[in-house]
Amino acid sequence: MQISKLSLRNFRNHENLDLSFLSGATTIVGRNGRGKTNIVEAVHYLATLGSHRVSQDAPLIRNGQNTATIWASVEKHKRNAQVELTINYPGTNKVLLNESQLPKTRDILGLVTTVIFSPEDLELVKGEPAARRKFIDELSTLLAPKFSNTRSDFERTLKQRNALLKSLGRRTPSTQARATLDAWDEQLIQAGSEIIFNRLQNIKKVEPHISEFGTAISGDTEPLFFSYSNTWLPLEVTNKNEIAELFKIELETRSKDEIDRGATLVGPHRDDLSIQLSNMPAKGYASHGQSWSIAIALRLAAFKTLREHDDDPILILDDVFAELDEKRRNRLISIISDVEQTLITAAVIEDIPKGLPSNQLLLEDD
Repeated sequence: MQISKLSLRNFRNHENLDLSFLSGATTIVGRNGRGKTNIVEAVHYLATLGSHRVSQDAPLIRNGQNTATIWASVEKHKRNAQVELTINYPGTNKVLLNESQLPKTRDILGLVTTVIFSPEDLELVKGEPAARRKFIDELSTLLAPKFSNTRSDFERTLKQRNALLKSLGRRTPSTQARATLDAWDEQLIQAGSEIIFNRLQNIKKVEPHISEFGTAISGDTEPLFFSYSNTWLPLEVTNKNEIAELFKIELETRSKDEIDRGATLVGPHRDDLSIQLSNMPAKGYASHGQSWSIAIALRLAAFKTLREHDDDPILILDDVFAELDEKRRNRLISIISDVEQTLITAAVIEDIPKGLPSNQLLLEDD
């Protein structure tokens, strides 16, 4: 798939920007502050309804405005579609597909697929579990857009359950409060087990490619391993009903702790993904260069998994080559040479490897 045209209105620093893209690689070159990353951020937002840089929508809207618009012409499976996504803050976002408004913004999920690698991805290796959970959940949504509904159900239930636990104030629940808590437990288990099940299934799909690209990018002989990690689910358990039963048992076991702390301590929001290099935790063990290679391997593995599932997602490399040595640059170029559409950002032309054929888009100074 590819995007042939992109228009931004009041998105980040772009008051009024219209661009055209060709297939193959396009390099977007501009000094820091010109908004090259904002362009690829907008493309990625169409795919995930989220930014790879911030957790809220407000920073995406140009200063002094309440609304930003992303419009794109999308080519997929030899068909063309126009999508217009309006970000309102405050307010509810809206989306038009071929000039018809969709009932829910997330109904657009699945039209555009992207895989983005950026400097922030070092958090996948060095950061907290939330970054790794986001990685597998975004991949799960791109593979099956309905996964976003399950996540929304879980997050809504989690919020309500936490509010109830906090209100108890370390007191033993009354009969009524216990009944309410049991009801929230049931919904939490249902949605949470679905999330964990999907994560496990998609880790199975992506893990072999992580090992493959880990070696291809770094050239190291140290094997790379990727697995799900929590304190109560045995590695061999992948059946959804078994996950739900173990989830229920763990909730019962931790009930007093949860009431004492006023928070839900069991569920997919507490889990992690284990990344190991030669059977050692990558976090704290991998060097800076190895961490970059691991992060790239994760993104390329996601790309290949999506390619096997459907067609090529748009591959976005945001200010990546400046951080790579020549060997890693050349290895990355050879891997992405046949991608249908790649968008690459760089501060200066010299950061783009000479061996990479690409169309160039220069963002001029005002």
